[in-house]
Amino acid sequence: MRMKRERGISVNFYILGAAVVVLIIYMVVMMLRLRKAVTNLTQDEFIEGYRKAQLIDVREPKDFDAGHILGARNVPYSQFRQRYKEIRPDKPVYLYDQNGGKSARFALLLKKKGYAQLFHLQGGFRQWSGKVKSK
Repeated sequence: MRMKRERGISVNFYILGAAVVVLIIYMVVMMLRLRKAVTNLTQDEFIEGYRKAQLIDVREPKDFDAGHILGARNVPYSQFRQRYKEIRPDKPVYLYDQNGGKSARFALLLKKKGYAQLFHLQGGFRQWSGKVKSK
């Protein structure tokens, strides 16, 4: 009985270990794909270029209305499929969200749709100290 229990524990350990390895590989692959799809910009770099580009806030409307970067348009991540065509593929696209994660994924989706000049604000709106507009 004891040997059966030990085998069961070791099998569970191997399954858990394999799952962790698969998760780590997935995260590395996603990170590499994101790096190819979008250029991370510091706030200063973002400020240098966003006025000549399409500035897109991918947060939900309630967050956008609470405060957003001056000149930004709201195209929420949750509405990507319905609204991505509002963004011109021939002009640079500057994206941001609250922390930087969703805007990078949004950029990856745009890349798949043929967009090439994609940039996002490192750290997101949470770390923004530039001009802000709220309703």
